[in-house]
Amino acid sequence: MSELKKVYLENVVPALMKKLGYKNIHEVPKIEKIVINSSFGAEMDKTGIADLRNDIASLSGQAPVIVKAKISVSNFKLRQGMPVGVKVTLRGNQMWEFLYRLVAISLPNIRDFRGVRAKLDGRGNYSLGVTDHSIFPEINVERQRVNVGLDICITTTANNDEEGKELLQLLGMPFRKQSSQPVEQAA
Repeated sequence: MSELKKVYLENVVPALMKKLGYKNIHEVPKIEKIVINSSFGAEMDKTGIADLRNDIASLSGQAPVIVKAKISVSNFKLRQGMPVGVKVTLRGNQMWEFLYRLVAISLPNIRDFRGVRAKLDGRGNYSLGVTDHSIFPEINVERQRVNVGLDICITTTANNDEEGKELLQLLGMPFRKQSSQPVEQAA
């Protein structure tokens, strides 16, 4: 069992039950899945696609799926069926391991890191954009040819943003502190 899953079961569930007033353990929000997505468009060659696929497989522990274009767009030099991205959906132990590495290792190692934005989607789910996938220790920086960004979507069973934010905060997500001072606008 993953360390983060142990923390969830032993510490987060009782804290959420107390704070949110749940009587049943099954009412407590949990993380359902994590989707990692990287889009690259039509400009990447086959070796670049293979390298990106290997990188995402090494950081997620699971083989990603290649996403292909559904329609042709001549302005983007894109034909139907061309590869335009890779994605992987994590559940179970691999999901907990990835979330632990993201929260404890990768995000704190970003230079000048002050926390991630604390805006959820309205239903308790959280999306995070990473501009360079080399923040993960599994990625070999010397072999890397281009900087590739990732979209990380964390889907929870929370009913609203407050429950989802509380769940992620208790799991260690480093949300940015909200400043209490009003922002002055230039005249």
